[in-house]
Parts: sequence; C-alpha cells; structure tokens
Amino acid sequence: MKQHYKKILQDTEKRIERSLQIQLTDKAKLPDGNSLYFGGFRDAEGLIEPKFAIYRVTTMIAGFFNQDCRWYGNPAVYTSICNGLEFIRGAQRENGFFDLINCNFYSGPDTAFCIKRMLPVYHYLTLRSSSPKKLTKPCFNTNSSTDKELLEKAESLASILAKIIKKGANAMKHCGFHTPNHRWAIASVLMVCAKMFDDPSYADAAQPYLLEGIDCNEDGEYAERSAGNYNRICNDAMIMLASATGDDTYLSFARRNLHMMLHYFEPDGSIFTNNSTRQDRGKKVYPKDYYLEYLYLGIHDGNDTFLQAANQIMELVFEKGLRSMDCLIHFMYLPELLDFEYEASAFPAKYHKHFKESNLVRVKEDNYSYSLLHHASTFLYFQHGDFTVGLKIGASFCEHRAFLSDDLIPTENGYKLRQKMKGWYYLPFTESAGTTDWWAMDHTKREKLLGPDLDFEVTITQVTDGIDVTIKASGIDRAPLRVELAFDQGCRVESDGFCTEGISYGGIVAKSGTLTATKGNYSIQAGPAFGVHDFTAGKFGSENRSKECFTVYFTDYSCFEHTISLRAMPSDY
Repeated sequence: MKQHYKKILQDTEKRIERSLQIQLTDKAKLPDGNSLYFGGFRDAEGLIEPKFAIYRVTTMIAGFFNQDCRWYGNPAVYTSICNGLEFIRGAQRENGFFDLINCNFYSGPDTAFCIKRMLPVYHYLTLRSSSPKKLTKPCFNTNSSTDKELLEKAESLASILAKIIKKGANAMKHCGFHTPNHRWAIASVLMVCAKMFDDPSYADAAQPYLLEGIDCNEDGEYAERSAGNYNRICNDAMIMLASATGDDTYLSFARRNLHMMLHYFEPDGSIFTNNSTRQDRGKKVYPKDYYLEYLYLGIHDGNDTFLQAANQIMELVFEKGLRSMDCLIHFMYLPELLDFEYEASAFPAKYHKHFKESNLVRVKEDNYSYSLLHHASTFLYFQHGDFTVGLKIGASFCEHRAFLSDDLIPTENGYKLRQKMKGWYYLPFTESAGTTDWWAMDHTKREKLLGPDLDFEVTITQVTDGIDVTIKASGIDRAPLRVELAFDQGCRVESDGFCTEGISYGGIVAKSGTLTATKGNYSIQAGPAFGVHDFTAGKFGSENRSKECFTVYFTDYSCFEHTISLRAMPSDY
C-alpha cells in the first residue's frame, strides 16, 4: 500500500517537526525549574504527561530509522529522542508503573497502554540489529560508517526501552483495572512480553484476566459499546494475543467486531457513537484508527470487504484533511503492509441490522441513515450526509421526564417502541416508622396509590427517502408533551412561517407546516409541525436542550396521535 505509506510517512514527518518544537529543553522554562520535566512535552491541556511523551518519542524513533523520512539519521532528532527517554524513565515510578496524571496513579492499565506503544518500536530496533533481512527497508552496508553508527544507536535505544518495558511489565504482574477493555490491554501486553523476553511469569500473570473470557457478543459488540474508541483498543489486544500465543481464536473477536463496525459507518464515513457507554458518546469520530486493523486482517484473511474498508478509511483521511494513523513503525517491520496492493475501496452502501443484545437498530440507505436506541431519551437519530437530527419526547409526568422505551419490537415495515409511564403516590405508614426523620424512614415499606398512567407507542416506518415517526400518547389527558428535534448547530431552519439560523443552544416552537433544516450540502425535512403550548423546558430534572444543537419543538397535550415525516432532501444552497 505504497500510497498509504507515503501519506503516513508525510504525517510522521509533521509529527516529528511538532515534537521538536514543543519539547521542554530550556531549563529556565521548566515548571518551578524542576529538572524532572526536562525532555517532556506539554499536551493540549498543558500537562507534561508520560504517555504523551512515549507517543512522541516512539514516532520520532520510527522516522529517525526510516530512510524515506526527511528526519532519517538527524542528530537533533536523536538528541530529542534521548532527552525524551530520560524524561520517560524519570516519570516511571520506582515500582514500574506509569501514571495518567489527570486521573490514575500507579496505574496498571495506563502502564499497559504505555508499553503497548513501545513494543513495536523495540521489536523493530532488535530486528534491525539482529535480523535486518526481515525488515521492509534494511539497506545496510556493513562497511558504511553511517550504518554502523545507526546500528549502535539502535542497540542503545533498544537497551533503554527494554529496561522501561521490563520494569513496567513486572509492575503489571500485580495490578488492577477499572474498565473492561483494561483487562485485554494488560493481558495482551503481558503475553507479548512473555514471548519477547522469554519469561513465562508474564504469561502466568495474564492468565487470570483471560480466564474471565472475552466480552465480545455474537454481534461483535464489546461490553463498553465504544465504537469511537475502545472497540479498536480491544481489537488491537486480540491481534496481539493471537500473535503472542499462536492462538488465532483471538482473531475471531476482532473479525467479529470489524464486521459489526461496517454497520456503524454513517453516510459521511463517520462512526455512530450515540450508544457508547464511554467518553466518545455523541462525538464526531472518523474511523482512521481502525485502518491498520482492517488492513492487517484483510491481508491475513484475504478478506476483500476488510481491504475495501481500509482503502475507504484512507480515502476519508485524504477527503477530510485528517492526519493519518500514527503507524509508520508497523510498515517498517511488516513488509507485507508495504508490498501489498489493493485498488477497490468501499463501505457498505446499504445495510439494515438489529443488534438485539444491545437493542440498537442501524439502517443505512445510500446517503441517509437512521438509528433506534432502546431505553434512551434520544431514541432516534436520522442522518443525511453529515447532517444529523436527534429526536426525543419530553414528558413531565410524576417522576418521568422523557420517553424511555420499555421495548423495541420489529414490525412488518419498521419498528415499534412503547412505554407505560406509571403514576403513583405514597400512602401513610399503617404503623410507626420508628423515627420522625423523613430521610431515615424506610419508604420501601410504604404502600402506594397507583395511577393514573401515560402510555406511549412510537412506530417507525421506512419510506422512500426517509422514515415516518408516528407518536401516540394515551391514558391520562391534558398532560403537556413535547417532541424535540435537535439539529446539528450551524444549520438554517425554515418553513412557510419562519426562517432562522440554527445557533447552538437555540430553540424554537414550530406551530404548523413542514420545516426544512439545511447544513452545507444536506437538508432534512420534518413535519407537519404542531405547537399548542410553549412548555419546552419541562419540570426540574428534565434534560436541558443540547448545547451543540438547535432544537425545534413540536408541542401538544395528551391524548394525541401525530406522524412526523423525516426526509433526506437535496439542498437548495
């Protein structure tokens, strides 16, 4: 994939140039003059953090030893590498752990992530010294003084990295974790270290994690449902485990997830993240960090679908002006990545998938998609190109504040979501509660007066160019309800009765007609609108309107039945 390699190489060069600019080498400018920070790098938040330095230094090592890189053999880069490694060694705790200084200390998982980043670089440096013929571009001349000098530098850096890695791996023999993916990061790094350093004690330490079994369901979903980030972290770990153990069973989990991810790609190539349980939830993320996984397994399995996805991801990198994945080192010690060529590129143009275990529906039709989420306040997302609207139903009824489906049921032409909002009131105790302190009373022992109830039935029907959303509210009457359509900020919203800029955190009640929201090359039509009241904020405890969106409200009193049509329309602008 030589064209991909060229882009990755160019972006590596830019990363190295930036690293040279931001490295802390002026002792007069160190925080409190503390030499501990010498050789480190400030991240975007101004923190001088070891993992950030490890990423910077390993990227510089890749460029320094790559003959195609303009920084090849550059003395200033080598000095920066050495200074960075000194900072990293100083930042590593005596017990071997690395800290994530804004959160975790003596952290096994963060130590695993740090070592994971160093392992391919260490592997390359040792191959360069011992088995240069296995490398993509060894180009050694044993009579060349330059090559001899670079070999000495490679051996020196490998020795330093080996000490850092072993120290961290020893710490990880006795560590804990916080989240599901941490287990696989720790176990995979320990297994690779066991093979790399011929030390079975690392493999023994990994076994308790692996005995828990991999949390990847039949759909390919890992426990954290983090399509924007942690899915690929888990996939990396599965590939590392397979490589370290020779057990290709681990690859089946990565394959399964990568197949699932094909149903998460939106019309604009971004990833659907609105069902994530982690910090990527609702973020606009492009799948560049899945590139190497699709490419590696595509070549390994001879999988055309994966290879087309890898090519499509790199096309997105070019199209969106993104920085490519920081993976030059892998092209340097895996010759098949560089030598292999494949022309076709594509994500699936259409799909319809109901992930039953996670109760998520994903449907894509060429230039638009929609997603249904069970028991989520924003239960529907409709996207045309890169323009999205999210839909929720606000209801201030007893303790309820928004429609949260009790079930998600397939129908002949779509899906149905239902909820019964149950009303109730406490009754007095029939005997003494033993205290007059309200907060000390056991209210679970109170009887309740039940009713009234408010029932919702939402039907989604797929039609040409979009969907129809039929909302039926029954049960108690006179309850003021609202349908909230949250469009991406920066749009233009108009109907026969108004035209407004869709500013962030803005909102409007649309009382009639069909409205069209437009952003860039894409428009979404919604309606007909209904606006009977202006009670849009809800009672205390209601979710605020999104600060990243412009919200259009349709309002009415129960009981009612309304059908809202959502259509992907060509833009007139």
